[in-house]
Amino acid sequence: MKKIWAGLVLVALLSGCASGVKLDDVPVEDKSASTSGSGVTAKGVDMASQSGVSNVNADKTGSGIGPAGVAHVVYFDYDSFVVRAEARPVIENHARFLQANKQRKANLEGHTDERGGREYNLALGQKRAEAVRQALTLLGVPDSQLEAVSYGKEKPAAQGNTELDFAKNRRVEIRY
Repeated sequence: MKKIWAGLVLVALLSGCASGVKLDDVPVEDKSASTSGSGVTAKGVDMASQSGVSNVNADKTGSGIGPAGVAHVVYFDYDSFVVRAEARPVIENHARFLQANKQRKANLEGHTDERGGREYNLALGQKRAEAVRQALTLLGVPDSQLEAVSYGKEKPAAQGNTELDFAKNRRVEIRY
């Protein structure tokens, strides 16, 4: 299983080179300095405060139900589209569900926090959605069951300017 996830990380890193938008060329405002003393690092929420970012266990939109009792959200670090290790069980459960339900399709909706420009965030949201898509396909889900889209910063999960709010917005939502 470690080889699969190592392959996922490598594929996700390499896929970043395929976009026409250079993520490094777009300036991103770092507001993390204003959240000192809150258990937040410059790169995102540290492990001690991570429990404040809860996974969503139900599809609130009514657009369809996926695997029961499994989160439908994969969170990402600041300015990153690398799938975190703690997202493995979520992705594996969705992969099993999709393999058992070949008629079902999943929309992978990439989101970002509000920092950065519109084009940058649309590109980053797409890379996040594609990273989850690649993780699912490496676990055996046919590409025909998946669609990756980006909403950038247009649909925040949390309103506010704290690092905790930003962390909740850096996500891919898996919808059926």
